[in-house]
Amino acid sequence: MAHPATVRIGTSGYSFQDWKGRFYPRDLAQRDMLAFYAQRFDTVELNFSYYRQPDPSQLEKMAAAAAATNPQFAFSVKAYKGLTHEITPSWREEADRFRDGVAPLHDQDRLYAALVQFPYSFHYTVQNRRHLDALVRALEGLPVACEFRSREWLNERVYHGLRARGVALVAVDEPRLRGLLPPVAVPTASLAYVRFHGRNQDNWWRGDSASRYDYLYAEDELREWLPRIAALTAAARSVVVYFNNHWRGQATQNAHDLQGLLPEPT
Repeated sequence: MAHPATVRIGTSGYSFQDWKGRFYPRDLAQRDMLAFYAQRFDTVELNFSYYRQPDPSQLEKMAAAAAATNPQFAFSVKAYKGLTHEITPSWREEADRFRDGVAPLHDQDRLYAALVQFPYSFHYTVQNRRHLDALVRALEGLPVACEFRSREWLNERVYHGLRARGVALVAVDEPRLRGLLPPVAVPTASLAYVRFHGRNQDNWWRGDSASRYDYLYAEDELREWLPRIAALTAAARSVVVYFNNHWRGQATQNAHDLQGLLPEPT
């Protein structure tokens, strides 16, 4: 009999200065943040790789720093913007660079997923479906999780296509705004992936990268996700959950809160 997947919970990013005094000690050096973080969580989602391609030597050092305090620690890495937001004719070369960058994590079995997150402007068109297919093929061999921001992508044809390619559909919690994804969790791969963005409706479209995700989940809001996460653990071999409401360490608080709400693994 198959056992339910273990749920790994972490945050989207970890090296925020405004976490000092809230999660990190005030005098903690930035170089020591990951080791401190790994004592409390088993995974982190790296987002800096969206802005600049990941460097393999840097990721190798990060893996070693985390493993020194938590041998089970593993990463997810967000794909470079040239693959999802600023697509150019040379995007395949960027895909190769990204693969090379995350290779140390993948080779050490410390890569949960390459997160491919598309913007709201990436609509459900023939051209975009072709790009998604080509991108998944370019990243073949890596565990891939795909996040859409436009709810047009929530349809059976997409689910079938992701399952055929072994790609996880990212389940999201975000503001209940027209056109955005509702809180649904559809398993499409052996990996299940969940992201909590907060529900800050006022700043979602007009805020910056900090104010947009300024939100602290209440316990009852987290409890809404317990049946969905339970369904994913029954269908997948591994489940990762990341909190992206990073303003002033709120992500760490909610990640800890959710850990306490989930049943103990058997």
